[in-house]
Amino acid sequence: MNMSMGSAIPGWLTPVAWTYITLALIATAVIAADIYLGRRRHPDTASELVWITTGLYLGPFAIPVYVSRGRTSVSTGSTVTATHTTAHTDADKTDAAVVAVLPGGGASAVAHLVAVPFVAAIGWTIAGMAMWPMIFVIAVLVTVMLFVHERLAGRSAGRTRLTAGAAVFAAVATVAAFDIGMVGWMLLLYVNDAMPEVSDATFWFLMQVGVLVGLATGYPAVKWLLSRNQSVVPA
Repeated sequence: MNMSMGSAIPGWLTPVAWTYITLALIATAVIAADIYLGRRRHPDTASELVWITTGLYLGPFAIPVYVSRGRTSVSTGSTVTATHTTAHTDADKTDAAVVAVLPGGGASAVAHLVAVPFVAAIGWTIAGMAMWPMIFVIAVLVTVMLFVHERLAGRSAGRTRLTAGAAVFAAVATVAAFDIGMVGWMLLLYVNDAMPEVSDATFWFLMQVGVLVGLATGYPAVKWLLSRNQSVVPA
């Protein structure tokens, strides 16, 4: 793979990684069960998948976020929060942007699960490194997923759905801002000889951390897109 030797990775990170990954899988299963077995359905599958995939990177913290921002009532399927309503105050806009950045996090987490094994299996490298094709494939997958989410979720969110061109712009702008953090994090690991092999649990844990860093750098772009009504629809 020629990602890195990872010699700078401390030994204690392995049990931390396994613990967090286990809790992330449990959180993902709990949210999925609450939505589908608990009949707390959303107006569209796209929004449901956004909340389910929060567990893949937020781990156990995804459950309180889901309960406070994304859980719906059993009988009507309407959200118990106001994140789907039009925001009027600065606090409302901030809250909406926090929720609206979640589709990017979920798309990135899923894209990693697809792109990393794919690139590893075919042995694809650029300049002798597997990291670059991984970044490329992940960016393409995330852009496609965000575009689809915008088109599908926009139809059922009580808003005017964006045109295809506007949805592409929103997806590309979000991915570009997100990758400032995600790619920057990967490069930081690489240059410090702290990039594990993709078969190691610490690799996946560090990628979860990278998704969180990407959310931080993607947040301003998503908030700006929301202010222009050109945003990935809040989940």
